[in-house]
Amino acid sequence: MIERSMERLAEKTPNGVARYAGGLSDKKLAWLFVAPSILLLLAINIFPLIWTIYLSFTNYRVNRPNRDVDWIGLRNYERILNDTDIWQTMQATAHFLISTIVLQVLLGFALAFLINKKFRGNDVLTTLIVIPMMLSPAVVGNFWTFLYQPQIGLFNYVVGFLSGVDPSAFSMIGDVSLAPWAIVIVDTWMWTPFVMLICLAGLRSIPNSIYEAAECDRASSWRQFWTITIPMVLPFLMLAVLFRGIENFKMFDLVVQLTGGGPGSLTTLSSIDLKREAFEKWKTGYSSAYAVILFVTVFGLASVYVKALNKVKDR
Repeated sequence: MIERSMERLAEKTPNGVARYAGGLSDKKLAWLFVAPSILLLLAINIFPLIWTIYLSFTNYRVNRPNRDVDWIGLRNYERILNDTDIWQTMQATAHFLISTIVLQVLLGFALAFLINKKFRGNDVLTTLIVIPMMLSPAVVGNFWTFLYQPQIGLFNYVVGFLSGVDPSAFSMIGDVSLAPWAIVIVDTWMWTPFVMLICLAGLRSIPNSIYEAAECDRASSWRQFWTITIPMVLPFLMLAVLFRGIENFKMFDLVVQLTGGGPGSLTTLSSIDLKREAFEKWKTGYSSAYAVILFVTVFGLASVYVKALNKVKDR
């Protein structure tokens, strides 16, 4: 009955586009439904960005709303770019990004390559592997904090057993040289399954006929891997790197749960430093400039990377 009503309401224009009673075409009707959502999303995203950019040129402090706000130009940006502590947090962030992305891509691709091979228990193994990425970062942080405890932590006992060192003699989250790697290990454990799923989609998108043709040409398995598998999965790998890079650049909750940015400021990432400037020191104008710099950095790097990704896809 509903379909018959729609047929009576709709009429075909000379170019074949359906036009409903009231003079609305399919395209206009679609925009009528989509426009409110688009306007809402623009309001939610664009207004805060414009407001943040404005505050970055002022000395505004949110804990002193009645204080006169002065326009100070680029002074906040100059202070940030000349602050050695901020450059140290940038360095810690870069170390975290590079380490986690390299490990997650290598392990994720290896797991995807393994699971792509059909064997008994394949589905069960895949389900077990993806469990970590289903958990909340706060839950994962608390869970691994107990594992890293010197006295009761299972991780320290395993490392101590393998290395012959007293487990209570060191702490992954308290040692200066080990704390950064403690975060890298947890993030890799949690998000390698995500990279694995993307790589698995890439592997299963390769037609079997290509491998069959290579076998007819007597190409070895190693040659097939480097000339067929890697080139065709490369766009998926690059997409995984893009997603994980953006997410890890704004990493916050997992690091706070594990180390709180310590020991000292060794594991203080840019997101944690920004939060402290904004909500502990209440330097709103300064932190707004900080946020704008981080935004421009991520946006610029992502734009260049997406262009490179498109070139790889068009080959």
